[in-house]
Amino acid sequence: MDPVHSAVQFSVRHLGISTIRGRFNDASATLEVGDDLGGTSLNAHVGMGSIDTGNPDRNGHIQSSDFFNAEANPKLTFTSSAITDNGDGKYTVTGTLTMNGHSNEETLAVEFFGTEENPLDGSLRAGFAATGRISRSTYGNEWNVPLAAGGIMLGKEVDLTLDAQLVGPSAE
Repeated sequence: MDPVHSAVQFSVRHLGISTIRGRFNDASATLEVGDDLGGTSLNAHVGMGSIDTGNPDRNGHIQSSDFFNAEANPKLTFTSSAITDNGDGKYTVTGTLTMNGHSNEETLAVEFFGTEENPLDGSLRAGFAATGRISRSTYGNEWNVPLAAGGIMLGKEVDLTLDAQLVGPSAE
């Protein structure tokens, strides 16, 4: 995965009235392409200490044991178990997401944008976008604060958005 042309982002509701967005600045992914989708696999890793929400205090809190416990669980991993072609460049990728010491099966909706040769270095590039939604509590993220008018400070679900440009071998 080309880190300069890729992003791992998330969003979660805050106070029930707005959305907080963030990203992880340390992410990598490898797509092993087989003869067919059954032989193709995706592996991704995200450094939990690389979270960036635009607020250093919030970043530190999210890295604490209230959320990710990043010191004890420094990496989020995703390993695909099945990739399904839904037609028109759209795919479903199912796999095991491990975060904060918890592993669960998750499914991502993926759109494939095609391939192109990079004229600067001759490498083959492939573009993808993926989206998904996970439950915080499934990964041990129970921290919250009740609100005076009812409800809770943080949404129970987190939306994931991934934009990836993968680098293949150089054309020769």
